[in-house]
Amino acid sequence: MITTEIKESIQSKLGDFIIAVEQHYDFPVYIVKKAHLHDTLRMLKEDPELNFHFLTTMCGIHSPENEGAEFGLMYQLHNMPNNWRVRVRTFMSKDDLDVPTTTDLWPAANWQERQEYDFFGFNFVGHPDLRRILNMEEMNYFPMRREYPLEDAWRDDKEDKYFGR
Repeated sequence: MITTEIKESIQSKLGDFIIAVEQHYDFPVYIVKKAHLHDTLRMLKEDPELNFHFLTTMCGIHSPENEGAEFGLMYQLHNMPNNWRVRVRTFMSKDDLDVPTTTDLWPAANWQERQEYDFFGFNFVGHPDLRRILNMEEMNYFPMRREYPLEDAWRDDKEDKYFGR
């Protein structure tokens, strides 16, 4: 777990980049402005005190009910020598899914960014080879967006109460 001193150090170094700070179980979560996402990730990686050198995962989020911030990205970073983990999240409008690539920081982000492009439609600006990775190139939609009903509308053999709806 990250100590209070490290959390305060991160907050002081990120300054105005941070919109909010949350705690999810043992993860400190920093919600940052999209315009400062790349600078935030670079600082967390390259700062010798923090040394979040490993990009564990990156995933997309689609919450259509959040007007003006329907899409989000979550980056999970790890400082292996100290076993510190942190999450960085950013949100954006459905009308502006351009995000700077992080392949210059972590070459492994190449495949992760291609996956989030493939499933959600994020445009990673500066990515060296942004194309579909799992779905067919001919697909004209992004399957992980919450734009489609969960089940066929004609089915009457299931009750919503059993599915948390």
